[in-house]
Amino acid sequence: MQEPQGQDTRDAGVGVGLRHPHYRDALERQAPIQFVEVHAENFYMDGGPALSVLHAARERFDVSIHATSLGLGAETRVPEPEIRRLARLVEAIDPILVSDHACFSWSGQGAALLHGGDLLPIAHNPRVLEQFSANVDRVQQALGRQLLVENLSAYLSCPDSTMSELEFLHRMCQRTGAGLLLDVNNVFVNAVNSGGADPLADVQGVIAGIDGDLVGEIHLAGSTPQADGDLLIDDHGAEVPEPVWRAYEHLLAALGPKPTLIEWDTNLPSWSTLVGQARLVRQRMGAYRG
Repeated sequence: MQEPQGQDTRDAGVGVGLRHPHYRDALERQAPIQFVEVHAENFYMDGGPALSVLHAARERFDVSIHATSLGLGAETRVPEPEIRRLARLVEAIDPILVSDHACFSWSGQGAALLHGGDLLPIAHNPRVLEQFSANVDRVQQALGRQLLVENLSAYLSCPDSTMSELEFLHRMCQRTGAGLLLDVNNVFVNAVNSGGADPLADVQGVIAGIDGDLVGEIHLAGSTPQADGDLLIDDHGAEVPEPVWRAYEHLLAALGPKPTLIEWDTNLPSWSTLVGQARLVRQRMGAYRG
């Protein structure tokens, strides 16, 4: 597999997810952020106001493109039209980062190829690793650059797994030259839902096993609080909670600053609240700069 061109991470900047209610504020108000991240599929059109906003945002900020529909872990190949749409957007915007998830989305039904509409968990074993790596490699060759792959918040475990998600992703990166998008909240959600006595300690254990050279971006988010014993859902609908901040500080101490994004997708706050979360990232980064 040919080694792809690496991501242009530049400074370890702070970013926020750019969502429709914040378009005007992002373009007109000053904010202490270096990049914005958008979901690729919202900008696959040939023209229109949304794409115009993205080009205008590109004049003010660096842009990270976060895809959600490649389905890299599917038994089938990633559909060529899906790769072409992403490649066209990447060529038009020239983002600093491009990413998707360690999941599957596509499934064949007869001659039809159907998208599941969600980020579905995969088994972590050598057979899936082979198919996953082949899909990652095809996408990277089409883009002409490195892809970052995000760890998943999963609500069930696959009995066919023979390795941890982290080992799986490390092996995939070694085979393909891809990088990791480390979502700290996803690790925390999985730790809470596993029922361990100390979820933060479990998260710190995962962080201790990460090869920092592979990490190209970090996501921070919050989840809507649930009653004790209920499943915690990674809905990106709240401020970053204190345990995730503490895990992030542990990560900074272990790996140093990396480009970090505040994700907020449901129960969207005001622009000033979102920017306030970005300021908290910058403050923590400052404490760990050499």
